[in-house]
Amino acid sequence: MDFPEQIKQQSCMDCLSGQSLGFEIRMAFQPIIDWSSQEIVGYEALVRGPEGQGAGWVFEQINDNNKYYFDQACRVKAIETASKLGLKKLLSINFLPNAVYNPETCIRATIEAGDMFGFDITQIMFEVTEGEQITDQAKLKRIFESYAKRGFITAIDDFGSGYAGLAWLTSLRPAVLKLDMGLIRDIDKDTVKQAVLKGILTVCCELKTRVLAEGVETKAELDYLAHAGIDWFQGYYFAKPQLEKLLSHSEIQVWR
Repeated sequence: MDFPEQIKQQSCMDCLSGQSLGFEIRMAFQPIIDWSSQEIVGYEALVRGPEGQGAGWVFEQINDNNKYYFDQACRVKAIETASKLGLKKLLSINFLPNAVYNPETCIRATIEAGDMFGFDITQIMFEVTEGEQITDQAKLKRIFESYAKRGFITAIDDFGSGYAGLAWLTSLRPAVLKLDMGLIRDIDKDTVKQAVLKGILTVCCELKTRVLAEGVETKAELDYLAHAGIDWFQGYYFAKPQLEKLLSHSEIQVWR
């Protein structure tokens, strides 16, 4: 059995109660923009505390004893909240690879949540951050392969901020690569960042991986990235995350 002895599989209702965490979690949503079609294609679910506290506060409450329950609870809460808000587009959910003991168990929990709340699980994208220290890269590859086989969209988040770089990208072969905001910031006037971006885009083109630029804050950044061939974006230039709300097209800053 893949689970440590003290870990017991939870039902969706267990996850929603927050009992194993010791506190409630809520979800904020930030739109994902397709700039070429001028549409919102989906939303990323971002964890918040019971009073709307930021992710930093939440992660201060997470430890080795509750990180598995936290990872499961985030999936279920994101699906539940998105369904209640009527989301019919892409739902992006972050996961903690070091908290996944058995990918098939996590997949079952996701499917159970989708069935319970009437959410189409083929619209779910699972993101793993490139900035997290991965203790077992072979295991992460198995997780990605399991998720993709079941029809989930796979993504690497914060690419360019962490440990493995292009070798990680070519090994995992995600459907979506999200560029870290550190690379995005002032890229319109930084020739080194521009060269790095060019290399990333070349590899992604070969892998047929879609590139998403997150953390966009200025028109100059957007214009440069769009001209480079990127069409999916997130960032404060468009909208900040909203607690338990899905912003509409007319509420996106640049389309007002």
